[in-house]
Amino acid sequence: MIAGALGAFALGTALPANAGPVPDGPGKGLLPAYVGAPATPRPLPGRPIPANPHQGPVGLSSMHADSYASDTYPFKGPLGRDPRVRSEAKGGGLLPGLCSTVTFAKRTGLIVAQCTRGQTFTLRLIDPKTLKDLATYELPQRPSTVQAVFSGNLDKVLTDTSGGAYYYLDPQDRVVLADSAFHVRRFAHGKGPDGRWRFTVTDDWDLRGHLPHDCATWTNPWPRGECDPITAVGPDWTGLIWWITRNGRIGTINPASGVVRKVRLEGEGIQNSFAAAEDGVSIVSDHALYRMRAAADGTPRVLWRRAYDRGSGRKPGQIDQGSGTTPTFFGDEYVAITDNADDRMHVIVRRRVDGGLVCQIPVFRSGASATDNSLIGYGNSLFVENNYGYRNFFELPPGGSNAGGVSRVDVAPGGRGCRTVWESREHSPSTVAKASVPNGLVYLYVKEPRKDLIDAWYFTAVDAHTGRTVYKVLTGTGKWFDNNWAPITLGPDGTAYVGVVGGLVAVRDRA
Repeated sequence: MIAGALGAFALGTALPANAGPVPDGPGKGLLPAYVGAPATPRPLPGRPIPANPHQGPVGLSSMHADSYASDTYPFKGPLGRDPRVRSEAKGGGLLPGLCSTVTFAKRTGLIVAQCTRGQTFTLRLIDPKTLKDLATYELPQRPSTVQAVFSGNLDKVLTDTSGGAYYYLDPQDRVVLADSAFHVRRFAHGKGPDGRWRFTVTDDWDLRGHLPHDCATWTNPWPRGECDPITAVGPDWTGLIWWITRNGRIGTINPASGVVRKVRLEGEGIQNSFAAAEDGVSIVSDHALYRMRAAADGTPRVLWRRAYDRGSGRKPGQIDQGSGTTPTFFGDEYVAITDNADDRMHVIVRRRVDGGLVCQIPVFRSGASATDNSLIGYGNSLFVENNYGYRNFFELPPGGSNAGGVSRVDVAPGGRGCRTVWESREHSPSTVAKASVPNGLVYLYVKEPRKDLIDAWYFTAVDAHTGRTVYKVLTGTGKWFDNNWAPITLGPDGTAYVGVVGGLVAVRDRA
C-alpha cells in the first residue's frame, strides 16, 4: 500500500498533522549550512522571452516559466547573501505533500500551486512569505493511484504526469487545468463575503465525449476499455487552449465557442508538456519532435515531424522510453530537446521554421546519461541536467545520489553547429533546474553521495557563464527534502521555491 511504503521511508518521522516546517532527517547538525560566497550579478546575453498574449506574465504563469518553456526568469533569484530557509509541510502524518508546480498571481501577489495531499492533487493558494495555505481545492484522484494500490506497483503513480501538474495561469490570474475527470477547468481566486480566500470554477469544458475514459476506480480497478488522461494544457498565440494526452491525442478548445478539435499520433505516447511560440506549438512524443499549428477550424495540423533516437529501453533517470524533455524555444529561430540514445544522450537543436538540423551533440559520459527535465534555453545557450540513476525518492538509498553532471551547450553564430562550453560535476538528481537572466545563475537542487549515509539537500547556484559553483544552501536532510522531479521556481521578489516530498521550501536572501 502507498501509505505503508511512505511510512517505511519516513523512518518514524511523521509530517505535522497541521501546518508546520518539513521535518529533518538525521545529520543536519553535522553539515555546513552554507558553502561558497555571494554571487555578483552578470546577466545572460540574449533577447527577452516574448509574452504569450493568452498566458500570464513571463516568469509567473507555468511550470516552465513561460510559453517558450525556457525555464528562465526575467527577475533575480537569491544571490547567496546571508540566505535563510523556510519550509512548510503540505501533507500530514505519513503522507507526502509535494508541490509539483508553483505559479504567481500578478494581481494578488499570492502563490498558486498544485500539490499532493496523500495521493490526491490539490490546488493551493499560498502566502509567499509564510508559505501558509489561504485556500485549497481538491482535484479528482488519478486512476494511476488505484492501479498502484491494486497492483502493488508504485511506478504506476510515479511515472504518471497527468492530473493537473502542467497547468497555466491566464492574463487574469485564472488557473487553466486539466484534471483526472477529463475536464479542463478555469479557476479564479478571491475573497468571499466572509473575508476568506477561495477558488471558484468559472469555466468547465468536459472532454469525456472526445477521449476514452474507461479508467480504474476503487469499485472497478481493472476496466477493459482505454483510459487516456490529459497530460498538459496550454494556450497558443491565437487564444486556443491546446491539450495533449498520454496516448498521443492532441486537441484544441476554442474557449469562446467551446468547440473541440483533435488528432492522434498513432502508436506514440506523450509524457511531457509542450511549448508555444508566435508561429505554432512544439510537441515531443516518445518517437519524434513535432511542429504544429491549428487550422482555421482549430484542428491541429503537423507542419513537420522529425524522429529521434529513442534508444532500446527506459533508462534509470527517465519515466518512459523517449525524450524526457518538454521542447524549448530559444534564440531567434531554434527548438531543442534531448533524445534517449543508448550510449550517450544527445542535445538536439532544430530550426523552428522547417525542422532543419542545427546540431546533435552528445552530453555526459558513456553509459550514464539521461534527463527527464526540460532544457533551460536563453540567447544561443542551453543548459542540460543529467538525471541518470534517479528513479524516485523511494529507491534512492541513504547517502546515495545519481550519476551527476550539468552542461552548457551553445549554438554557433549563424546556426553552424553547437559546442559544449562547460560541464559541472554537481549532482542534481531530479529537479527542473532554472536560470535567472539578470543574475546569470543556474539554480540546481543538489544531493552529493555521502559515505556517512546522510541525505543532505542543497539549493545550489552555478555561474551560467563559467560552470563554477558559486554557493550552496542546506535546505534540509532526509527523505522529506527529496524533490522527486518537482521544479525550482523563482518568485518576483527574488525568493526561490522548491517543491519537496514533504511540502514547499523557500530560500531567500536576508541582505
